[in-house]
Amino acid sequence: MTDLAPLRRALLSVSDKTGLVDLARALAERGVELLSTGGSAQALRDAGLEVRDVADVTGFPEMMDGRVKTLHPVVHGGLLARRDLDGHRDAMVEHNIGPIDLLVVNLYPFEETVAKGGDYAACIENIDIGGPAMIRSAAKNHAFVTVVTDVEDYDAVLAELDANDGQTTMALRQRLAQTAYARTAAYDTAVSTWMAGAIDQNEPRRRSFSGTFKQTMRYGENSHQSAAFYTDGTNRPGVATAVVHQGKALSYNNINDTDAAFELVAEFDPADGPAVAIIKHANPCGVARGNTLLEAYKNAFDCDRTSAFGGIVALNQPLDEETAKAITEIFTEVVIAPGASDAAKAVFAAKKNLRLLTTEALPDPKEPITTYRQVAGGMLVQDKDTGYVGMDDLKVVTKVAPTDEQMADLLFAWKVAKHVKSNAIVYVKDKATVGVGAGQMSRLDSALIAAKKAERMAEAMELAQPLTIGSAVASDAFFPFADGLLEAAAAGATCVIQPGGSMRDDEVIAAADEAGIAMVFTGMRHFKH
Repeated sequence: MTDLAPLRRALLSVSDKTGLVDLARALAERGVELLSTGGSAQALRDAGLEVRDVADVTGFPEMMDGRVKTLHPVVHGGLLARRDLDGHRDAMVEHNIGPIDLLVVNLYPFEETVAKGGDYAACIENIDIGGPAMIRSAAKNHAFVTVVTDVEDYDAVLAELDANDGQTTMALRQRLAQTAYARTAAYDTAVSTWMAGAIDQNEPRRRSFSGTFKQTMRYGENSHQSAAFYTDGTNRPGVATAVVHQGKALSYNNINDTDAAFELVAEFDPADGPAVAIIKHANPCGVARGNTLLEAYKNAFDCDRTSAFGGIVALNQPLDEETAKAITEIFTEVVIAPGASDAAKAVFAAKKNLRLLTTEALPDPKEPITTYRQVAGGMLVQDKDTGYVGMDDLKVVTKVAPTDEQMADLLFAWKVAKHVKSNAIVYVKDKATVGVGAGQMSRLDSALIAAKKAERMAEAMELAQPLTIGSAVASDAFFPFADGLLEAAAAGATCVIQPGGSMRDDEVIAAADEAGIAMVFTGMRHFKH
């Protein structure tokens, strides 16, 4: 392989024409011959540039509505021919194949067509064939050919031509070839994923995954782990699509926790009033509604003030100045909201390390999404937990039925429990969490920990009694024994929401009746590991 490769002839055929004319003009000024196709060629001619149609080079016109135009030996021979082999050079001369030293291609907008809700026929027609074929040919022959698939790389190619007397380096060509193969892989991934859904193949025999680099992390979960952030191309509101207004770069753990916080607060429709979630290590340490965002924040903060320090705050409505001032009273890592007032941004401006992220909307908690988790030697794939339980879905199983106020708190607690690592126990009073037990190996231990936290907060706030007195409690899965329920009752809970389904349901129901508390079954669990 040679290091420097001259660039004398370029083929430009792009769907996204951003920067195309400027690139082509810069190449022409450097003496590069331009080849092109269809709309790209027309755009270059309209800009006054001299360009040769690929159809003139191949001797075959574009046909079949453009499906066949670059799938020709003259094109692929020009891309694949090794310039250092006599046999390849002889074949080029014999068959009148000119070398193509630069290929600039971006693909038909398949992903955009799917995102806009295109029907089956429209999506099929936007599957590019010639583009990926040319990209793969050029990338394979990167010893001699430069391949560009991203607009972001145009300037890098021009800079190399200037620095190396009209030639590109092997290092650049290798990097661009890797990017090119990743692009065709991502494109095929988008097509295969869409097609699996279109034909109702929930478990296709082969599945692929792709991502686009967004940023390098200083480190991963720990300082000895390298990490990076990749986006998946979807437009779901959240940390990947948010605008970062200030603060240092987000860390691996920041991104993970911010995602957890925003997905949780999105469970609470802003039309029903303000809601705030405070997250620490992917678990909520306080969630609350209020008449104002400020009230919701204070109620969430009062659930566990200690854990809230250094946490992530998510809001379901645009951040206002008063709430921003309250948030800055303690150290907070990240705040994410569907918008923020200029006054709120000004408050945060004095806190240089605090990151403020805004989105245009909340994520839809009912939107069907596929989630992935890597394990040794494979990948676990499942639907996102979009399970929803409403008032009409609940079954009262005790002698005492919940009041309307209790039912509201039970449903609130159930929404929060969905986002707490299992085993999860959540105490709620007046639409605010007052105790959260997360991630324990025993449901009993989660109930104990949540109650103990409430007791400590009562002492810190100089309350006469813990706020778990008179609370509603949610369990993300059934109580296998009555002990967890009895611990919740001992903490002062007066009503319980749980899936049911245990072999000992009758025993647990009897214990609830004996304690005089109401209990409802959801018929659905919310394990989160």
